Amino acid sequence: MEYVAFSVAVIILLGLLFSRVFNRIGIPGITGMLVLGMLIGPHGLNLISKSIMDVSPDLRVIALIIILLRAGFGINLESLRKVGMTAVKMSFIPDVVEGFAVMFAAHYILGLPLIEAGILGFVIAAVSPAVIVPQMLSFIERRMGTAKGIPTIILTGASVDDVVSITLFSVFLGMYQGQQVNFLVEALGVPMSILTGIVAGLALGLALVYLFRKFEIRNTEKTLIILGAAILLKNAGDILSAHVPIAALVGVMVTGLVILERMPETGLKLSEKFNKVWIFAEILLFVLVGAAVDVKLIFQVGLLGLAVIVLGLAARSMGVLLALRGSNLNLREKVFCIAAYIPKATVQAAVGAIPLAAGVAAGQTILAMAVLAILFTAPVGSLAVRITGERFLEVEGTQVEGTP
Repeated sequence: MEYVAFSVAVIILLGLLFSRVFNRIGIPGITGMLVLGMLIGPHGLNLISKSIMDVSPDLRVIALIIILLRAGFGINLESLRKVGMTAVKMSFIPDVVEGFAVMFAAHYILGLPLIEAGILGFVIAAVSPAVIVPQMLSFIERRMGTAKGIPTIILTGASVDDVVSITLFSVFLGMYQGQQVNFLVEALGVPMSILTGIVAGLALGLALVYLFRKFEIRNTEKTLIILGAAILLKNAGDILSAHVPIAALVGVMVTGLVILERMPETGLKLSEKFNKVWIFAEILLFVLVGAAVDVKLIFQVGLLGLAVIVLGLAARSMGVLLALRGSNLNLREKVFCIAAYIPKATVQAAVGAIPLAAGVAAGQTILAMAVLAILFTAPVGSLAVRITGERFLEVEGTQVEGTP
C-alpha cells in the first residue's frame, strides 16, 4: 500500500516538474510526461507500483473519458450544425486513407504479410484526442478559428476517428484469427455504433439534466456524478458490444454536449470543474502511457519503421485535404487541420500490445511500431498544432473583409 502511495506521489510531483521544464524549453509538456513514464516505469527505474501498472489500462480509459467529457462541454451545438458534413468526413476519410497506406507500406518496406500489415495500419492510424482536445479547447476559449468552427471540426472528427480505427483493427485481427468477416456488415457497423453511441449519450445527458433540475446538488458533486455515469456508460458499451455495436466513447462526448445545451450556465461551471480534474488526469494518462513503452523495441524497427509512419502521415494529410474539399477553409487553415491530425498516443498505448497477446506472428513488430508512433508523433504533432494554430487561425471578429 505504501509503495502504491509512493508511486502516485512520484507520478504527480515529477509529472508536474517534467511538464513545466519541457514547456519552459519550448517542448510540449506531454513529452516530458511521456519521458518521465519511460524513466520510472517497469522498463526504466521501476518506481511505479505493479498494482498501478496492473490497473493502468483502466486508469487510462478514465482519463480518456474525462477528456471526452471536456470535449463535449466545449462543443457548441450551433457550431456543430454549421460544420456537420465536414466533421463527418474528417471522422473517417483521413483515418482510412492512413490505415491502408501504412498497411501497404508495412507490407513492402517491413515485409509483413498483408493481413498483419492491416492490423498494424489501424493500430497506427488512430489520432489522439488526449493530445488534441486540450489544445482545441484552448483555441475555442480564445475564439481562434471559431468563426469557421475549425476547433469543433477537429474535436468531433478526432473522437469518431478512434471508433473507425478500432473497428477496422478488430476486422483485420479477426481475419488473422480465421474468423469469417463480412466486410459489408462491418462497414455498416461503424455508423450504427456511432448512432447508438449518440443515442446512449443523449439519453444519459437528458437523465442527468432531469436529476440536476430535480434535486439541489453542488457542482462538485455533479462533476463526480457525470464522471461516474460516463464510466458506467463505457462499461455498458463494452458489455453490450458483443450483441449491439455501440461507440460508448462518442456517447460520453454527447453527454457533455447535451448538459451544456440544456443547462448552459451549469454546463460552463462544470466545464471549469473538469478542466481542474484534467490537470491530474493528464499527468496520470501520459506518465502511464510512457511507462508502458519499452524503448528497446524501437531499435527492432529503426528507420524503416519511422519511414512507414511518415508515409502514413503523408497519406493522412492527403486524406485531410480530401475531407476538407468543398469547405470554406483557406489553405493556411487546412494546414492547421493537417497538423492537428498528427498526434498519436492513447489508442496506440491501449491496443498496441493486443496482437502480441493474441499470438499474431508480427505482434512484437506491431508493438514496436506503436511505441515509435507515440514517441514521434505526440510531441511533433502537439508542437505543430501550437505553431500553426497561433499563426494560421483567425481570432473571431478580427478577420479583414476580403481575406481568403
